[in-house]
Amino acid sequence: MSFPLLTATALAPAIGAVATAAVPAARRTAAKWTALGFSVVTVVFAAAVLLRFDTGPGADRYQLTESLTWIRDFGVTYELGVDGIGVAMIGLTAILIPFLIGAGWNDADPKEGETPQGRRWRPTQGFFALILLVEAMVIMSFAATDIFLFYIFFEAMLIPMYFLIGGFGDRAGSGDEAGQARQRSYAAVKFLLYNLAGGLVMLAAVIGLWVATNDQLGSGTFSLAAIADAKAAGELAFGTGTERWLFLGFFFAFAIKAPLWPLHTWLPNAMGESTAPVAVLITAVVDKVGTFAMLRFCLGLFPEASNWATPAVIVLSLVSIVYGALLALGQRDMKRLIAYASISHFGFIVLGIFAMTSQGHSGATLYMVNHGIATAALMLVAGFLISRRGSRLIADYGGVQKTAPVLAGTFLVGGLATLSLPGLGPFVSEFLVLVGTFSRYKAAGIIATVGIVLAALYVLVLYQRTMTGPVKPGLEKLPDLRMRELAVVAPLIALLIFLGVYPKPVTDIVNPAVEHTLSDVNKTDPQPNVTVTEAEGASHE
Repeated sequence: MSFPLLTATALAPAIGAVATAAVPAARRTAAKWTALGFSVVTVVFAAAVLLRFDTGPGADRYQLTESLTWIRDFGVTYELGVDGIGVAMIGLTAILIPFLIGAGWNDADPKEGETPQGRRWRPTQGFFALILLVEAMVIMSFAATDIFLFYIFFEAMLIPMYFLIGGFGDRAGSGDEAGQARQRSYAAVKFLLYNLAGGLVMLAAVIGLWVATNDQLGSGTFSLAAIADAKAAGELAFGTGTERWLFLGFFFAFAIKAPLWPLHTWLPNAMGESTAPVAVLITAVVDKVGTFAMLRFCLGLFPEASNWATPAVIVLSLVSIVYGALLALGQRDMKRLIAYASISHFGFIVLGIFAMTSQGHSGATLYMVNHGIATAALMLVAGFLISRRGSRLIADYGGVQKTAPVLAGTFLVGGLATLSLPGLGPFVSEFLVLVGTFSRYKAAGIIATVGIVLAALYVLVLYQRTMTGPVKPGLEKLPDLRMRELAVVAPLIALLIFLGVYPKPVTDIVNPAVEHTLSDVNKTDPQPNVTVTEAEGASHE
């Protein structure tokens, strides 16, 4: 048996979580370095996954596979494997976590004068251990090719996320300490209830899938490979009604996780009340499991139902794009603005997925990667700014570029990436999504471009109000980015520029998986309808 590389990639942060939590309470710095060390080890394993993944012609769809019998009576297996989309998402997760740990280096430490008995003291070890635990579960979600195994980690990641939001919230909220605690608790409970509701509906669909396979195959299975082989051999065929109900059960859970309008309302609360690194963990890492699962499970398992639901999903994604951008434009809270911007961006991702074109799918996957990096850059710099001023309100800032020019400059680059400026990574993603959508649904493509205009408005207005103009009272001696903060932000900006100029390394990995996904739903790219008149033909001769 070959080395279980995917298991090792997920196991590294899980072991790191245990090791970090075990560091004595008084040794907070040791706990931080332990967490950072294990996150770097995870990057090494993720790089090995990338290097061993074969993108050549004729390569298997799922590679680096592992399969062990787990619960034989119910057809549950420990089955892992990655296609190009999974490799890209594991790479994004592994790359971001060390930067989140660096950005949150002091977020869980007691403030000056606080003691372990103080009401606002929070254990540093627990904060970083929970981040690593989330990373392990997300990587397992991207690698699982057994549907029941995926479901376990899809749901289990809610537990550490609940504690990160509710127990380690932002200290710059409005109101007194008790009021801030209530707001954090509300955000954490809302996050948990929404996602648990989606998970329960999905569980019913997972059970329904087992019943359907058991009836037709004689034994139930959750294996993607076994289901695909049975369909190809004509041994398994879902009835139209059954397939559509199962699709809706899966899609409902993924739409909450993504999040897609109107199931999005938990995200602004969760991101607003979280520390900046946890806010990035939510929208750049955890939420990507939802859109990834739409590609792998909704389209892969239920092709007829996916085609049936496409018009409705496109409408929902367009509403998300415009609605999220409009609400971002009206926000007074900096972090909630970024949260609503992310809702708009997830609308683009879902639009690309359900455009059912190769450009749309490639763009959606690339958008997941680039959105993660761009949001991390913008949110982390915003977090550095908020920690200096102690306020999330946009009105409390002004003239920052005069006192902290490097901070203002990195904030601008992160914002320009968010509005998809040409030359930065998200532009290529958004362009591919729009091209893929226009080729099949012209009206939807036209409406989606409204989101681009609105993005320019809310990003540039945010920069103008916070960074330009006279220096607001209290900001005269605002410190610029420190070396640790620069070490966090600079590589993210470099990645945005690199992927904006040269996205080929990611698209080469993703495109073979895109072809497989399109074949699952029996779709091909629309061909241009060009009519050549007799006169034109003669002129060419």
